[in-house]
Amino acid sequence: MNTTSTEKLQKKYMRAALGQAKKALLLGEVPIGCVIVYKDKIIARGYNRRNTDKNTLSHAELIAIKRASKKLGDWRLEECTLYVTLEPCQMCSGAIVQARIPHVVIGCMNPKAGCAGSILNLLEMPEFNHQVQITKGVLEEECSAALKQFFKDLRIRNKLEKKSSTPAEIPTPAESDS
Repeated sequence: MNTTSTEKLQKKYMRAALGQAKKALLLGEVPIGCVIVYKDKIIARGYNRRNTDKNTLSHAELIAIKRASKKLGDWRLEECTLYVTLEPCQMCSGAIVQARIPHVVIGCMNPKAGCAGSILNLLEMPEFNHQVQITKGVLEEECSAALKQFFKDLRIRNKLEKKSSTPAEIPTPAESDS
């Protein structure tokens, strides 16, 4: 496959991951989405649901890995490619290595928590029994813009909520006892 057709496919699948990120956004979650591709077909999808599920493990990648394993009937996802809108954290990077996923395509990097090169690179550590090929920056602007807009809106919401709760609205301990 030539570079142009590879790039087109990567953009196609990253757009699908962005579609998953939009589902997270509709739930008020950080917009992170993921798809897993096997033999040129999306076999699993996931999006961030941590607050919705009240579960630390509800990351887009983990949800997609679980679904892909179920679909293929194996924990080894050796012929799959994982597409994710934001660089995986340490937990998701560990799961990717454990699932033996050979290739991860990342939309944008995460300088505060990323473990595919930003803080650490758990995916390519030679000490592990499996290393992952990484492609970075596919639809980077779109992936980054979705996250930046979410956090900008969140800061505005938090500021408005803080402004609307004036000291007069907060009962003193004596008032709340009556």
